[in-house]
Amino acid sequence: MSQLTGPLEFALLRAEFKRAVNMTPLELAAWLRTGTARAQPRAARGRRVLAVLALLARRPSQLTEADTGLMGEVVATVRAERAAGPGELPDALWRARLMCLGHDPLRS
Repeated sequence: MSQLTGPLEFALLRAEFKRAVNMTPLELAAWLRTGTARAQPRAARGRRVLAVLALLARRPSQLTEADTGLMGEVVATVRAERAAGPGELPDALWRARLMCLGHDPLRS
């Protein structure tokens, strides 16, 4: 875990990340294997999200600053994209982009 993040800040980040990533690791892994996901530029970040989920489940003390940074980026991206909505993108593409980060906008 980052030396810059105290226990309270980490607990808040972890809770926000859990809300933002509403797909299970199995669902995200299966999604990332689809052709639709592989065509998305965010697929690589999705694989990093999977790695962070695995560490959170088993060894949260081994998270790096890069891992906690990714958690913050995912939270911020999901918030921003949910607030903006699909905009010019077709709904399916917008959903695919978010799902590559582990967030399915069709879930509450």
